[in-house]
Order: sequence, then C-alpha cells, then structure tokens
Amino acid sequence: MANPVLVEVLRGAIVESAHRGAVAVFDADGKAVLEIGDTSKPVFPRSAVKAIQALPLVETGAADAYGFGNRELALACASHSGEPEHVELARSMLAKAGLDGSALECGAHWPSNHGAELALARAGGSPNALHNNCSGKHSGFLCTCVHSGIAHDGYVKAGHALQEMVRDAMQSVTGAVHGADERATDGCSIPTYAVPLKSFALGFARMATQNGFGPERTKAAKRLLAACMAEPFFVAGTGREDVALMEAAPGRIFTKGGAEGVHCAAIPELGLGIALKCDDGAHRASEAMVAAVLARLLRADEALAAKLIELANAPIQSRIGAKVGSLRPTAALN
Repeated sequence: MANPVLVEVLRGAIVESAHRGAVAVFDADGKAVLEIGDTSKPVFPRSAVKAIQALPLVETGAADAYGFGNRELALACASHSGEPEHVELARSMLAKAGLDGSALECGAHWPSNHGAELALARAGGSPNALHNNCSGKHSGFLCTCVHSGIAHDGYVKAGHALQEMVRDAMQSVTGAVHGADERATDGCSIPTYAVPLKSFALGFARMATQNGFGPERTKAAKRLLAACMAEPFFVAGTGREDVALMEAAPGRIFTKGGAEGVHCAAIPELGLGIALKCDDGAHRASEAMVAAVLARLLRADEALAAKLIELANAPIQSRIGAKVGSLRPTAALN
C-alpha cells in the first residue's frame, strides 16, 4: 500500500511539494498506540538507533572505567555537527583508552556545521575522522574494545566481536532478527540492518521503560537516555532539530534522527517509543513528522504541545531570510 502524505511544503499558500511516510508508536508491551502507513516494511534505521548501539559501552563497564559522564555518553549516541566541542570530546574519549583519531575507521568529512566548516578551512585545516558525525559513536566502540580486551582493528566489520555485541543488543531490544539477509553497510562503515519500522518503536519504548531488561541493561538504558536528554548539544549540535525538541521539554523527550528520513524518539513518562520514516528520505519532512507526533502524544501539556507544533511547522525562507512558506503536517498526524 502507498503511505499517506504526512507533510506538505507550502510556498505562499500553495502546496509546492509533499512527503509521504509511515509512523509507528508502541508501548513496551508491544501494543500499537498509533500506526500510520506501512509500519511492517523493513527500513534501515541508520543513525536513529545509536542509543541502542551504545549499550555495550555501558554494560561492559567501559564507560565507568574511563570516567565518562553525560557528555561522553551523549556523544556516543550522537550524529554531531563537527563543532570544536564535539571534536575535542571525541579526542578526549579516545585518549582515555590510550588511542587517538587514527584508530577511527569511520572515515572523514567536513563538519556539517557551516561555521565550524569555515573556521577549519580558514585555518588551513582539513577534516579528519574526528570531524565525522559518527566519531563519538566510534570512539565509544573503540573504548569498549580496549576495555574488553578485544583487538580493535577492523571493529567496523560484520562478524567482529564488537559488532556482534552491537547486533545482539539491537536484536534483543527491538525483538527483530538482525541477520545477514537484513544487513547492509552504513555510511560510517558499520553494519546496518533493515527490519520493520514498528520494531524500532518497540525498541525505544523498551529503552524508555526498561521493560523486560535485566539489571545491567536497565541501568545502561536509563543512563544513556538520561545523558542524551541532559546534553542534547552533544547529541547533535547548534541549531539542530534534536536539540530543539529535547530542550523544549528537558528530561521528558528523547529524539534521534538518522539518514534518509528516519527518526526515533521516546517519551519516558508515557512509556512510548516512536519510529518514523519519510519515504523520500527528506530530513525536513521527518523532522516535521516527529515534532507533530510528539505534539499529538503530549497534547495534555498545552504549552509544550504549542512549542512542538511550532517546530513542526518550520518556516521556508528566502535567501534574505524572509518567510516565504512553511512545512505543514497533514491531518493524518494531528
């Protein structure tokens, strides 16, 4: 079946573009609270599941061994913008395990934050792996390897002991098989698995409630989500949607976007997990979608819902900064 249009793009008062997608909201017992579109279709979650992938960092004791606090744990769950604070924190994490940026196998790219990109270029620098948006996650992977006595060369490859730990965590938390048939390679070179969208919603409901988790996973899940909500800048960066959403309700909302229009979220006070996918991969649409879904689920808090609705209806601006249109979630999301 075709997924419904969930976000329209207005120029003036006229719809110029439209984005289709699917949304799953589940509780930790596996009950569907909201399903829009085809939530059984397998999708690659990309970076939206980094908080689950970070569980071994805490569960192995590596985070405690290296004295990691909220900022380090948030960066381990991050798709950061490559700002100086992100780069230096990733460097510090690696140093505590006796490593440096040369150990990273995620590849290099310019900072996605324009100011950081210009500053690096003006200084005559060039990007390295620490600027990669996934360098915090990979630093966490490397610290887990060193602490656990695992050889870290090739840690990004399927079948490596570290990636087996990550795969087992993903499989256990989401309840979906993560096998070779579902596997491809993510942009940062680690394995990524396509499983039903609704499995990720269930997984984040379980991360939020720790339903069915043992004592160590319960502590790890609580700690990781709390760290992200406490330090949203280190999850993303200046001007980013995930920061705005988590700062709108400190300690109440966890969100994490991924490539190709995927977004996952959790509302711990309601015990709910959210996963959504914009069919055409547009970030602007997935960001509007997650803000609208959060507003719908939290509508009892009128002031918060109003903030979230404002974020969902983000302006379209001209090159001189004038508002010339906006994003508009459709009635299916209200």
